[in-house]
Amino acid sequence: MHISTDPWVWVAAILTLAIFTFLYKDNPLFKFAEHLFVGVATGYGLVIIYFNAFKPNLYQPLFVEHNLLYIIPFFFGILYFSAAIPKFSYMMRWPIALLLGIGSGLSIPLSFQTYIVEHTKSTILRFPYPNTVLFINALILFIGVLTVLIYFYFSYPHKGAIGTISRIGIIFIMIGFGASFGYTVMARFSLLVGRIQFLLGQWLGIHTVM
Repeated sequence: MHISTDPWVWVAAILTLAIFTFLYKDNPLFKFAEHLFVGVATGYGLVIIYFNAFKPNLYQPLFVEHNLLYIIPFFFGILYFSAAIPKFSYMMRWPIALLLGIGSGLSIPLSFQTYIVEHTKSTILRFPYPNTVLFINALILFIGVLTVLIYFYFSYPHKGAIGTISRIGIIFIMIGFGASFGYTVMARFSLLVGRIQFLLGQWLGIHTVM
């Protein structure tokens, strides 16, 4: 057991333990660590945005290279600060409208291609299949998509055959939700394992195998 002598490792360990105190109850130590994390993350994010976005994409071409065309995005960016002046706060709608318009125009075709066209192509049964396992997987996917779509078809009463198919769709929906929830839980456990490895390894010097 060799406890670390690095002061930054001690800071990280103390803050990690402060976060873990929330498992007992909400307390000032946890709130301090939480607020410190949010503050540091916000400051770090601002620095990253300045050097990776603002400086190369606006400051450099406008104020150094004197490309006057960049006055237009500079003007719309300044309008965001009009929210601080109630008399002129309505001007903030202009850059928001421009951003939403351009963003929608760029994202809608991409989203349609990604989430509708490609998903539809993946659902279609394409023969022949190289082996039986791939065929069974494709068949299960086809049945799952079809039954879930029928479950969300509310223009016809879910009775008889439609009711039976929609109940099968509910099973597929529950499987999907369960898999998504399980993935989320495992991701959180991965974070916990990482912190425990840090405390036992880098901080306390205990060699662990996880």
